[in-house]
Amino acid sequence: MDLTGARWRKSTRSSGQGGACVEVADNLPGAVAVRDSKDPRGPVLTFGPDAWRAFVAAVAAAPSRG
Repeated sequence: MDLTGARWRKSTRSSGQGGACVEVADNLPGAVAVRDSKDPRGPVLTFGPDAWRAFVAAVAAAPSRG
């Protein structure tokens, strides 16, 4: 998948302490890409829009661990 035009943003659930930071690019046609902000050239996970919405809904419904 070509990620040249990806606009990455840090997840609102990422910690502000420089720890577990996830970046999301949701401006890609037909896909949502996710990567570790500490390794921007590392692996990227891609999801279809429906799968991403289901994932986000499941995370939002999960009990907080913080």
